[in-house]
Parts: sequence; C-alpha cells; structure tokens
Amino acid sequence: MATPAAFQPLNAQSIQRALSTKTFGRMLHVLEEVASTNTHAAALAQDGAPHGTVVVAETQTAGRGRLGRHWHSPSGKNLHCSILLRAMPAREQQPLWLSWIPLTAALAIGRAVQVVANLKPSVKWPNDILIEDRKLGGVLCESSGVGTAHATVIVGIGLNVNIRRDEFPEELREIATSLAIEAQRPCDRTALLAALLVELETRCESLLAGHHGDILKEYMLRCSTIGRRVRIELAHGEQMDGTAKSVEVDGSLRIIRDDRTTVDIRAGDVIHLR
Repeated sequence: MATPAAFQPLNAQSIQRALSTKTFGRMLHVLEEVASTNTHAAALAQDGAPHGTVVVAETQTAGRGRLGRHWHSPSGKNLHCSILLRAMPAREQQPLWLSWIPLTAALAIGRAVQVVANLKPSVKWPNDILIEDRKLGGVLCESSGVGTAHATVIVGIGLNVNIRRDEFPEELREIATSLAIEAQRPCDRTALLAALLVELETRCESLLAGHHGDILKEYMLRCSTIGRRVRIELAHGEQMDGTAKSVEVDGSLRIIRDDRTTVDIRAGDVIHLR
C-alpha cells in the first residue's frame, strides 16, 4: 500500500512539480538534517545562491525562533524552511521594507494554511501564527550587508504540521498546536510548502513595488493582537501593560498604556492577556 502524501518524506522533485512560483523554490535544497535552515541558507548566500533559493529540512538540530528560543520539532513531522531574498528596494526605502518582511511572511503562512488546511489562523504581532491562542508557527528573519550591493535577507519559517499533541513536551501542550490537531487530519507538507512559497512571493513583490498599504490592510484583518490587553516584554527585563490599538505604517505596534500614554513598539515579546 502506498504511503499517504501527508506522511511521505519531502522530495525536491515532488516539491518543484507542485510549485507555481516564478522564482521562489526554483533553486531548492532539500535536506534530511541540518543544524538550522537559516544558517544553511546564509552559507549558500555567501556562495552566491540566487534570489528565491529555498532550503527545507526534515529536522533541525539547532532550530531557533525569535529571541534565541529553541524550536521543538521531531523529524518528518513539520515544516522548516528558509527563503533567500536578494531583491530589495532603493537604499533609502530598505528600513521600511525590512520592518515589513517578517509581518509579510506571517501573512503568507496564514493564507497558505487557510488554502491547504481550511483553517483560519491569526497573527500575533509581529509574526507568530496562532489558532485560538495556541502557537502554530513563527518567522525568524536575519539580514546581512543591508545597504550594500550584496545585501541579503533570510526568511526562516517553522510550522507545526503533523505533530500530535502527545509528541509535544508537556510544557508546550497547552500553548502549542499543529495543523493535524486543529484540522483533525494529517496535512500534505509538499502542498503546504508550495502554497506558502507562492503566497510569500506574491506579497514580497507587492512590498517591493511599494504597496505597503495593501500589506497593512491585510495584516490588520488577520492580526489578533489588535484590541487585546497585552503585556510587552522589552529588553533588559522591562515590562509594559496596555491595550494594542493598531499596527502603524512602519510595522510597529501602537500601545495605549494603562496611564493613557501612547507608545509605538518596534521590538519586544507580546503576551496576550485574558
């Protein structure tokens, strides 16, 4: 009996047959094991890999999320991939573009999940993917040489796909989830990756063309942080409580603090308060 598509190992030929992108994934590296897809993609960039190169791995031995957190992921269950970006706007527009790349990637994941798994995840600012309040995945972007002729951005994506609840460490079972748990059926990772890459390519092209307003509108519709009571954990252990009012044109999160003052957050960890 043939292995169902959802449980088949990732395969370069199958992925490329499923692609409908112009550039993303046309140069593709599929690995059984790697320390980190972001680190591997950065090494490929150093060797001259083209825009849209994708690295995907069955397992990462040193996968990491935002703020240096470890990403738990058993082999063959989930999706870990990194996309190399070289196409960038003019130097003076790069700071705004860079601030929107992680948020844009989160939107692409949300839409791909909706298309493939018929679920509707939300985004917790800036780029955590949630179902209800459980984390489904996230984005880690790393840039190099910005402002030079050799600038690159690596968009790293981790998404829980077919991991069962009992396969999560006990401390994660109430705060993490997967597509298989939520949809109550396994998900084809090849179809998911193909959908993700076309959604990301489309939005990156829109962002590069200066259509930040369109990305902002879409983000506001998917962002579950807006209107929530939140706690912002800043650097050096500082905390700030307030209500998330909006996402601004530069991608920052506007908070109305409990003393009624307003502050725009550009970096920090957001906790949704009940």
